[in-house]
Amino acid sequence: MNINQIKYVLTVAGSSSMREASTRLYVSQPALSASIRELEEELGILIFERTNKGISLTDEGREFVSYAKKAVGQYEILESRYLSKDSGKERFSVSTQHYNFSVKAFTDTIRSMEPDKYVFSIHETKTKEVLEDVHSLKSEIGVISFSSSNEDVIKKLFKDYQLEFIPLMKRDTYIYVWRDHEFADRRTISLDELKDYPCVAFDQTNDGNFYLTEEAMADYDFDKMIKSDDRATTMEIIAELGGYAVGSGMLSEEDAILPGLVSIKLQEEDPLIIGYIMRKGITLSAYGERYVEELLKYKEL
Repeated sequence: MNINQIKYVLTVAGSSSMREASTRLYVSQPALSASIRELEEELGILIFERTNKGISLTDEGREFVSYAKKAVGQYEILESRYLSKDSGKERFSVSTQHYNFSVKAFTDTIRSMEPDKYVFSIHETKTKEVLEDVHSLKSEIGVISFSSSNEDVIKKLFKDYQLEFIPLMKRDTYIYVWRDHEFADRRTISLDELKDYPCVAFDQTNDGNFYLTEEAMADYDFDKMIKSDDRATTMEIIAELGGYAVGSGMLSEEDAILPGLVSIKLQEEDPLIIGYIMRKGITLSAYGERYVEELLKYKEL
C-alpha cells in the first residue's frame, strides 16, 4: 500500500464514475482500476462494489475511506512542511464556517505579526471539514457554530474529535435579503411570509448529516431550498431570485464582502452559539495565539 493508491481511492470515492476519477487524476482508467484492485487484494477487503450501473463504496470501503482521509491529511502536512520548496517559511492555517469576522481576524493576525516569509492558509469550508482539519492539525484553529437544532450532534463531535470549544458570542436569528427585495425595509419577519422565496443554504451534503448545517433553523422544513458551497454564488442567487439566507445578522457598513445585503430579525427563534475550536492538549504557535487574541475582540459571552 502506498500514498498514491490511497489518494486514488479517495478520488474515486468522491467521483461519479471511474472515468471521471481517471480524468481528475490524469491516469488511464485501466491503470486506475488495476491499482485499486491490487490494493484490495493486499488488504483482503473489497473497497468498491462494481456493477453495470457504476461503482459504490462497500461498508468496509467506507471505513477505509474514513481512515484514509486522515492519513492523507497528515501526509500532506508533512509533505508541505518538509518536502516542498516552501519549507523554512512560517506556517499557519485556519478552518472556518462562512463568517466574515473569522476572515478579518486572519488578515489582522498577518498584518500585526508582519512575518518576512510565510505560507498561510484559510479554509472556508463545511462543518465536518472544519472539525476534521482541527483534529488532524491541518489547521490550528477552527471557527464554528451550532444552535439548539444541532447542539447535541455538534457537542458529541467535539468529544469524538478531541476538540475544545470556546464560545465567543450568542446571536439571534436573522435572514438576509438583497436591498431591493420587497421585504428589505422590514424590521422583523416570519418564515411563513417568506414561503414563496427560496432559502439559500451552504451545502453540507457530503457530510451525510443534515444536522451539520451551519445555519440556524436546521430542523425547519423549507418549501424552497437552494444549496450552494460558495459565498459569492449565494449572494448572486439571493440577488437574482429574490431569495434569502438564514444568518446571525452580523452585517456592517465595513462588510465589503457582503455588499447589498440587508438583515431582518426573524420571528422564529433558534440562536446561534459561535466560537472557536482547537485540538485538546496542543500548544498554539505564536500565530495561533495571535489569531485567538483577534477572535476574542469579538467575544460577547
